[in-house]
Amino acid sequence: MIKLIDISNRNIANDVLSIQIPSYEVEAKIIGYSEIPPLKDSVDTLLKCEEIFFGYYENTELCGAISLKVDNNVANIHRLIVHPKHFRKGIAQLLLNFAISNFDVKKVEVATGSKNTPAVNFYLKNGFEKTKEVTVNEQLSLTFFEKKL
Repeated sequence: MIKLIDISNRNIANDVLSIQIPSYEVEAKIIGYSEIPPLKDSVDTLLKCEEIFFGYYENTELCGAISLKVDNNVANIHRLIVHPKHFRKGIAQLLLNFAISNFDVKKVEVATGSKNTPAVNFYLKNGFEKTKEVTVNEQLSLTFFEKKL
């Protein structure tokens, strides 16, 4: 089941962090860079992030989440995370579809590590187009995508 979750609730923020860290640890290994900002998040930074969160639950267990900000008919995805023990179950796809269908927007934007081949392929498969690539430092570049609706 997917539902809106209240990230301002400390217990829920802790639950989100408990899937965010392992999820981004996998990305860090894929891209060969362990200093990605989501790995530095804490419950306190999540409480203040001002993003809208939806969570995917199996019974009472949070298995995945998506967060975004919506402004001027544009949804910007900030996180799309699934706990590694729930990879390859279609949870990311369900979360993406749910989030996009719940907002009346003209465009969806997202960025991921350029070397994160599974994420890059996921967004391309879902009709996103690459808009730019930005080199952050010698170890990290980001690819930006958008999908017009």
